[in-house]
Amino acid sequence: MNKKENRMAVRQAAQQAVIREEQNHRIQYMATNPVREVLKSLHTTLCGLDAESVSVSRTKYGTNKVTHEKKQSLAKRLVGAFINPFTAILFCLAVVSTMTDMVFPYFSLLGSSPEDFDSLTVVIILTMVMISGTLRFVQESRSGNAAEKLLAMITTTCTVTRKGQEKTEISMDDLVVGDIVHLSAGDMIPADVRILDARDLFISQASLTGESEPVEKTPKVCAQKESITDYSNIAFMGSNVISGSAAAVVVCTGDRTLFGSMASAIAGEAVETSFTKGVNAVSWVLIRFMLVMVPLVFFINGITKGDWLDAFLFGISIAVGLTPEMLPMIVTTCLAKGAVSMSKKQTIVKNLNSIQNFGAIDILCTDKTGTLTQDKVVLEYHLNVNGEDDTRVLRHAYLNSYFQTGYKNLMDLAIIHKTEEEEAADPKLLDLSENYVKVDEIPFDFTRRRLTTVVEDKNGKTQMVTKGAVEEMLSICSFAECDGTVQVLTETVRKRILQTVGGLNDKGFRVLAIAQKSNPSPAGAFGVKDESEMVLIGYLAFLDPPKESTSDAIRALKAHGVTTKILTGDNDKVTRTICRQVGLEVRNMLLGSDLDDMSDAQLAKAAETTEVFAKLTPDQKARVVSVLRENGHSVGFMGDGINDAAAMKAADIGISVDTAVDVAKESADIILLEKDLMVLEEGIIEGRKTYANMIKYIKMTASSNFGNMFSVLAASALLPFLPMMSVHLIFLNLIYDMSCTAIPWDNVDEEFIAKPRKWDASSVGSFMIWIGPTSSIFDFTTYIFMYFVFCPLFVSNGILFNDLAAHYSGAELAAMQAQYIGMFQAGWFVESMWSQTLVIHMIRTPKLPFIQSRASAPVTLLTMTGIAVLTVIPFTPFGAALGLVALPASYFAYLFPCILLYMMLATSLKKAYVRCYGELL
Repeated sequence: MNKKENRMAVRQAAQQAVIREEQNHRIQYMATNPVREVLKSLHTTLCGLDAESVSVSRTKYGTNKVTHEKKQSLAKRLVGAFINPFTAILFCLAVVSTMTDMVFPYFSLLGSSPEDFDSLTVVIILTMVMISGTLRFVQESRSGNAAEKLLAMITTTCTVTRKGQEKTEISMDDLVVGDIVHLSAGDMIPADVRILDARDLFISQASLTGESEPVEKTPKVCAQKESITDYSNIAFMGSNVISGSAAAVVVCTGDRTLFGSMASAIAGEAVETSFTKGVNAVSWVLIRFMLVMVPLVFFINGITKGDWLDAFLFGISIAVGLTPEMLPMIVTTCLAKGAVSMSKKQTIVKNLNSIQNFGAIDILCTDKTGTLTQDKVVLEYHLNVNGEDDTRVLRHAYLNSYFQTGYKNLMDLAIIHKTEEEEAADPKLLDLSENYVKVDEIPFDFTRRRLTTVVEDKNGKTQMVTKGAVEEMLSICSFAECDGTVQVLTETVRKRILQTVGGLNDKGFRVLAIAQKSNPSPAGAFGVKDESEMVLIGYLAFLDPPKESTSDAIRALKAHGVTTKILTGDNDKVTRTICRQVGLEVRNMLLGSDLDDMSDAQLAKAAETTEVFAKLTPDQKARVVSVLRENGHSVGFMGDGINDAAAMKAADIGISVDTAVDVAKESADIILLEKDLMVLEEGIIEGRKTYANMIKYIKMTASSNFGNMFSVLAASALLPFLPMMSVHLIFLNLIYDMSCTAIPWDNVDEEFIAKPRKWDASSVGSFMIWIGPTSSIFDFTTYIFMYFVFCPLFVSNGILFNDLAAHYSGAELAAMQAQYIGMFQAGWFVESMWSQTLVIHMIRTPKLPFIQSRASAPVTLLTMTGIAVLTVIPFTPFGAALGLVALPASYFAYLFPCILLYMMLATSLKKAYVRCYGELL
């Protein structure tokens, strides 16, 4: 990020902090003052706003639109697809080559003539850039379009009361501060609102705060709280109504809502990921080699040959030869192939680079609710007062939940589902709905915090069943079924009950108590007064259970060297229970309040040994991710709520699910369409395969090119002619690179994908220096053989090139020299292709090639085809046009043992390199 962008980011962050502070004060005022004062401050009434007031409010407070991540323009996406360090080099080389090979000859400048006009180099370079950029642009556009289809809000309208319009449906975008909104079960809260009136209102804030349980919202004035999300009379945009109904007044809209402030905070530029850093670092290593080699070749050729223009052209060819021209295309193909593989596993890859980042992560941070857990309530235990499983407790709970006529909340549904599951195993649970009829009920309310139903069986027995919060239930119970008998609820028994319930709470369970009483008042006379002298029969323990695949996924990630850390807004007790259920050992836990007291340095140290962070705010999640990245880790973050979006943006890779809120999906690089977390393991393996094949190409091509250029440098100084023409180098690279296009489909050794891999630019340099000169040894051998033995034997009757002028003259001398040079260049041309291509099989694995590890069929086919094509070229008219001469069959008697010895030496040096540096790729 440059200085200007940095200043803008700092200024934007400061503005957001001011807005958030104003928002917090505003919410605090609305929550801690009575309804009359709230309505007065908002210049509204219970009858709603009139048209003029709506306009004034919209002008003063803004619209109800939330800033989302800006979609890149077509121009910016095109630039991103086509411009990177390597393509920049190739563009520069194309410009220089255009001038020297086309413009200068066309206008007969600097001693050139129209006969020297040659567009081949420019065409080859631009073709490589176009293929690579087009592949990347098309793939990322497809991924982006697929992801956009997922980014839809749950609802786009809301119900409001405005003057003269009772309960009118309007667009959410048209909502303004001061509007009176009506909420019912299933609605999404359209803005930050103050509750005016509520009936049995339960709100799910999981996407905002990470709380797995719905929270109650009431119109009562609140005392001042530490966190604005703790106010029970404020409902926030993006949360959902689980049950009940309410009327509320809008207090904040758009970007000034809690949801909006989080969304706008993450709508900026993403962090520079490990992939981008790695590719850029490798680029600069190769550029530095080029900056040293090209001037050396230029000056040595200019001094020894005396033709500075030819030396300049050859220097440009060296630059092209040192550049892995196909790297952008190979990288894009590797990434696109990974994206296609992931799409078959119901995974959308929004950002191609994230495939490699997926494989590089060594820490996966994940939210708990909706990612590790199913984000639904399940009845785990139905216990009697002794703490033992008891079907009778479940039966009474079913009678209470099934026959109540109010909105059945998640716990009621969990009880009914559990009973239906177990009725096959226990006849006492069969046909309860048919064997009982409802007589009466007392609905749930927030004052009593309990619900009562009265049912009658076929024998005429009337029974009252009540369930509710434990403390409230104990206040109406005089007896308890304990140790098989009904006993008076003494202080000793009460302490025993509270101890059992406390143990369940400590394990993260939400506990309700269940009680019953026979023969209450008859229907019509039945009321709250009957909720007394009841018999406590047991407890119901509820939990948001983990996904079935979570435990296996965490174990699989650990086996692949990835540490899982939990970052959640939920409380520590619930989080600890879930962690235990999914097999995560909680050796250390930090809470949000602990993070507030720690500096970044202290947090960076503590984060290394902490597996679980609970009660975190969104900013704290992002902070933990950032310090882990600063510690040198590659970090992935998986979440599905708006409270996770900032952390996903701060991570190397953000992962979300299709049921996530839209802002979370916008922040994500990868979206899982299936909730099977084992896809994470498959994604990591795919990412590591992608990296393996990219680094294979970079190392083998860079070292091979470096070896060739090293050979050319030496030959330029020692030989009286160029060992290879510029067009030969370009064409050699083109065929070699085309044979490398199958590398994205190459096999990868199991050992390589067993642990995370990071980009290490220095290893590319060391690999080039180790392996590159190996081919030069055999290039020098080929030089000596061709110059002193082969060419004199088959071209000049035993006369060396330097001595031809003493034996021939005129046209005969020129023809003899051309034949000599043509055969020499053909010999090195073929040997260079064989060594350069076969080394692919040497370098792609630390094992013995062809024996312990085999390349994939496409790689083998293309490399062998490349060798065959280059070997045939000197024997064709095309080869003659390139200045090459057909080689005698006896040349291959030298080539085969030369290549065999080269492969043996390359394998030995490869083993030595592994011993020295610990790994090959």
